[in-house]
Amino acid sequence: MMSIDLSVPDRLQATLTVAQGEFVGLVGPNGAGKTTLLRASLGLLPATGRRDLAKAAFLPQMREIAWPMPVERIVGLGGAGPAAVDRAIARMELQPLRHRRADALSGGEQARVLIARALAQEVPLLLADEPIAGLDPAAQIAAMEVFTAKAQAGAVVASIHDLGLAARFCTRLVVLCGGRIVADGPPSVLTPDLLAGVFGIRAWFRDTEEGPVFQPLSRVATLP
Repeated sequence: MMSIDLSVPDRLQATLTVAQGEFVGLVGPNGAGKTTLLRASLGLLPATGRRDLAKAAFLPQMREIAWPMPVERIVGLGGAGPAAVDRAIARMELQPLRHRRADALSGGEQARVLIARALAQEVPLLLADEPIAGLDPAAQIAAMEVFTAKAQAGAVVASIHDLGLAARFCTRLVVLCGGRIVADGPPSVLTPDLLAGVFGIRAWFRDTEEGPVFQPLSRVATLP
């Protein structure tokens, strides 16, 4: 589905292979290389190495919509046909908004519109940079459920800052720090030592009847 081995001078050195059916969460502190990895894999940043991608849709960090167009037109801007637009609008529960001007919506509503636009392309691979940032809790969960379903028919790679949602919904976490992958595996890779060393936090993490539950508790004390 996706294989990359990239080097971006002074910013990134990473090798990553993603298989069909995976929902991969890219996690790490600010500046770890998550956005660089996504953009370099699409050729949007100068990089050396190898890229082998299926046709991919990309959802960047920027969420503001400046065009005074109805939501349904924004969703179809990627070249999607009417049926694909209808499916994407339904998945993101945007039916009540489909005829409203997208530039007049709230920031969270605009984010959902742009997720729908990426989904409407109906390609095997979705790459998303902080797709749930700015959404309210219910919308965050709904979006992660949509990505889970999308991954079952293809693959999703998304950078996510909310470790609780990443641990709960992603099948695999790739932890970046300093432009390198320092851990890669199921959510259980979030060990106390890794959390302290990479994120500077301690957390409560359990597999429960409701699924994995992860809750950051406090920062790790550092020496003066």
